[in-house]
Amino acid sequence: MKFHLFFCVLLLFCALPEAQCQLRAVSERVSLDDSSSIAQQKRIRKLIAFPNVNKIPYYQDKKKLQSIVKLAKNDKQEALYPQLYQYVREFGIDNFYKDNQLLWQLAVLEEQKGDTLAAILLYKLVLKHYREGVNLSLVREQIKKLPVENKDDYVPLKYYYELVEYRKEIDTLRPPQGVYLNMGTEINSNAGDYGPALSPDNSTLFFTTKRNVIKQGLKERENEDLMYSENESGYWMPAKALEGINSPYNEGSATVSPDGNQLVFTRCGSPDGQGSCDLFISDRTEDGGWSTARNIGKAVNSIYWDSHPSFSHSGDTLFFSSDRLGGFGMTDIYFTYKNNDGEWASPKNMGPVINTRGSEVSPFYHPAHDVLYFSSNGQLLNFGEFDIYKSYRLDNIWGEPQNIGPLVNGKGSEFYFTIDSQSQNLYYARSVEDKMANLDLYSFPLPMEAQPLATTYLKGTLKNEETGEPFSNGIVSIIDLDNGVEVAPKFLRADGSFEFQLINNNNYLIVIQGDEFFRLEEIFFLEGDKEIHRKVASVNSRLKFENMKFDNGKAELKTSMFADLDKMIDFLLDNPDFKLKIEGHTDSDGDPKFNLDLSQRRADAIKAYLVEFGKLDKDRIEAIGYGSSKPIVEEVTEQDKQLNRRVEFNIVRQ
Repeated sequence: MKFHLFFCVLLLFCALPEAQCQLRAVSERVSLDDSSSIAQQKRIRKLIAFPNVNKIPYYQDKKKLQSIVKLAKNDKQEALYPQLYQYVREFGIDNFYKDNQLLWQLAVLEEQKGDTLAAILLYKLVLKHYREGVNLSLVREQIKKLPVENKDDYVPLKYYYELVEYRKEIDTLRPPQGVYLNMGTEINSNAGDYGPALSPDNSTLFFTTKRNVIKQGLKERENEDLMYSENESGYWMPAKALEGINSPYNEGSATVSPDGNQLVFTRCGSPDGQGSCDLFISDRTEDGGWSTARNIGKAVNSIYWDSHPSFSHSGDTLFFSSDRLGGFGMTDIYFTYKNNDGEWASPKNMGPVINTRGSEVSPFYHPAHDVLYFSSNGQLLNFGEFDIYKSYRLDNIWGEPQNIGPLVNGKGSEFYFTIDSQSQNLYYARSVEDKMANLDLYSFPLPMEAQPLATTYLKGTLKNEETGEPFSNGIVSIIDLDNGVEVAPKFLRADGSFEFQLINNNNYLIVIQGDEFFRLEEIFFLEGDKEIHRKVASVNSRLKFENMKFDNGKAELKTSMFADLDKMIDFLLDNPDFKLKIEGHTDSDGDPKFNLDLSQRRADAIKAYLVEFGKLDKDRIEAIGYGSSKPIVEEVTEQDKQLNRRVEFNIVRQ
């Protein structure tokens, strides 16, 4: 049962008039790129509309192609660009791998013209659909030079949570940590349970199970069936078989129409099927049950594998996955819609943004927002095998898929999932040790990267306040203070920059920490795209704080010192592999023995503060008084004496 129940860089043109597409324009504020102009966006959308996708398999005009080759050979780029641009626009599905070299040439020209956004999109398209014809390593090196997100931007979660745990005694504002919750024995069995789907009001959970077996003579075989569970007062009731739907064949991957009156699911091995697995449809009956399922029809189903259906908001557009011939890769995502006669139309391929040369499965259309989620092993930013992605639609064009981040996507495969209409929880199947056997259903708090409304940009930089040079060795954490939505932490980039997409009109805390600078904390309210550019003090191996001045002859700390001492606490908490040496110094006035004792008491007072208020291990801090034995300058003036009266902090790695 191929893929059943166990189983794109540009933008996609809907390929149909607005009235036929039956998909509402995205209501949230979404742009191709925050920094791009409207004119640039329109030009790029025109480039990647690809009107021939779903019309012809392959576009070729030998005369135009010969002209392009001649202009490229003679390095006549100004004349080459418009001809190449127009030729690429005419691509059919097969062009994306057969004429991959032309995409590469256009990407290079776009970069040379200074259109970084268009170049990135085209380079990604080359990599997603590459089979032969270009130097793949060269493309990857080229795209690395451009501002694209990659896996290395994200902090390994194990390390990050260890750091949070280390700080927990001193920090009062801690980032939330999502917890996977097994949905329990009321839902899960000792066999595989997967493929969740929620009713429009979130009150009923449908899912696929392998708990049932069918006897054939002396033998038994697994049989996939649909189950459902109803939620009562926040608790899922014991799952029941979906009577009227289950058969001796395999059923699963259900989706419910927005009005709750239709159920579309996959059935495999049925004699009335078109292929190995087909889409079937059932209507809600007056008694609350389901009518006898019927094949959705040969206009939609192929002689191959068709599965993983998902309704749009209107209920007259259906997304699904198929391995039928003529696609971009192993399995592609398609959509069908009801025509004016109320019949399902011939499916359309979702195009080169959503689909790749790999496999795209498990499409899921968010029940409250115009966002398409799906799983893929062919996208460029990938944390494991199959990852979950989201894509927004603007003016009938689907945006570059965004990985929903390492809080959800791990080293294994994530697919067969659903999200409730409030965007609070993600429901999906997980297995022990990333194996496909004995899957269980889990719920997980939907993190920021997966939130449909996380479309507002926070960008910024962190630089050295003395030199102006960027800090590149640091961790940026964002804490949602209003909703407690978890945000995956990221590293500062090489140029000291960082970037997040967050939910607008919320309060946040940003924390930037590292071993080269003092910790930055700042609370802000996000109201539209925001930039935070800050400069902080560098942590040298030997430090001297201007406010670390004691009263003459005394060793008591003053309130003016606390801010600097708290900075030191934060640094030591953020960097547990560092030790601190506190060195107290006096000028040469007075008795040398008294000065030595005074400098020691001052160093001890500082150590006591750090240990008490920072909850630091006292063995990490050494306090030594040197009296007047280590002057910085020869004492001639009173100013010279002030320079020699000091406390220095010497930071060393353990």
